[in-house]
Amino acid sequence: MSVKDVIKKSVLESGAFGRYDIPAVFAALIAALLLGILIFLVYKKFYAGVIYSRTFAVTLVGMTVLTCMVTLAISTNVVISLGMVGALSIVRFRTAVKDPMDLLYLFWAITTGITAGAEMYVLALLAAAVMILMIVLFYHKQQNGRIYIAVLHYTGDEAGDEIIRCFGKRKYFIKSKTMRKEKTEMAVELFCKQTDMDFMEKIRAIEQVEDVTLIQYNGEYHG
Repeated sequence: MSVKDVIKKSVLESGAFGRYDIPAVFAALIAALLLGILIFLVYKKFYAGVIYSRTFAVTLVGMTVLTCMVTLAISTNVVISLGMVGALSIVRFRTAVKDPMDLLYLFWAITTGITAGAEMYVLALLAAAVMILMIVLFYHKQQNGRIYIAVLHYTGDEAGDEIIRCFGKRKYFIKSKTMRKEKTEMAVELFCKQTDMDFMEKIRAIEQVEDVTLIQYNGEYHG
């Protein structure tokens, strides 16, 4: 008997990887779905970016369930597991993830799907509790203030000095300053709370100021 026959008889035909426990599979998929919904709700609640993407949030749920399905398939059939390793190795994802926090949620969804597929429900719940605690702690710190970019157009140096005085004790940093004859465009990075925007009215009241634009900073501004 050749080595090929031995492998075929002892592994592929033994049925060790072909038996499906339907209740266990169903329970794993339901657990993955519920945990994915939990990740979705946490992402929706604590999202701190500029534009909330509902499609990305729904993707987190699907990612959790699909990863659980892959884990179940690999653990029950050695032939499918080898095929998936080959198939997934040639997959290339082209979607750019702009916010580093989105990567955190993606890996959370993937690892949750793996642990649910492996029936490690306690580990998945403990990891979820730790993740939520971490996100809540950093979210409260972030609520103390956010970074904004103020883009101002004005004329004259005196107006520029008066604008700086309007910032008061807030932390600020001049990102760029472009001068075209008498007109000046200035981009300022500053840290303030959402409820502390009174300085905008003071700047707008300056006679030489043409317009003021305040943009929440998300890490993509290049000045």
